[in-house]
Amino acid sequence: MSPESQATQQDDFSNPGMLWVAEGEALWNAKAGATGRSCAECHGDAAVSMKGVAARYPVFFAGSGRPIDLQSRINVCRKTNQDTTPFPLESRELLALSAFIGRQSRGMPITTGEDKRLDPFRARGQELYEQRQGQLNFSCANCHDNNWGRRLASSVIPQSHPTGYPLYRLEWQGLGSLQRRLRNCMIGVRAEPYPYGSQEYVELELFLMTRAMGMPLETPAVRP
Repeated sequence: MSPESQATQQDDFSNPGMLWVAEGEALWNAKAGATGRSCAECHGDAAVSMKGVAARYPVFFAGSGRPIDLQSRINVCRKTNQDTTPFPLESRELLALSAFIGRQSRGMPITTGEDKRLDPFRARGQELYEQRQGQLNFSCANCHDNNWGRRLASSVIPQSHPTGYPLYRLEWQGLGSLQRRLRNCMIGVRAEPYPYGSQEYVELELFLMTRAMGMPLETPAVRP
């Protein structure tokens, strides 16, 4: 990241992702569904109850016997605890609430992957990361392990540490999830992207977040 982008991210008055955080706070306190309850009525002050939460996702979800990401967990709460319709994946509302919850863990170390029940799913995520695909026959590792620090066109290739999602990308002119970024990469190598919400994305996120264990969470980050 350039010094300018870093400065924009670190200044809450300049970081455009904070607009979504503010919307997420309003959603946190808004009553919803047949129960007429808000997130705050169950969880209280998010600065206390959500502190460190985003830093450990994806987590093992006993209800499905597999990992679940933060956005899907929000939707489970909407369906089961508020008795209302889940937000569409990648919707502004879901991104906003995810960013608000993630903001409560900003600066905290990532702890994803400590639960041993996640091990087989993390291993599958690593397989997907190293699997060549698409018409260009590239894997994630080809770019982000073998060529990090080099340039692809005008952009520096990063090491694919997902420390800031959902994040604001200048290219998008908006906030987006890690699943959106992974889809972009798949399309870039001319592969068929998985649908939003696919287990493959969750397993990839689990592997990437486990690999970034100990790094500070940056939500909402700013990227080129």
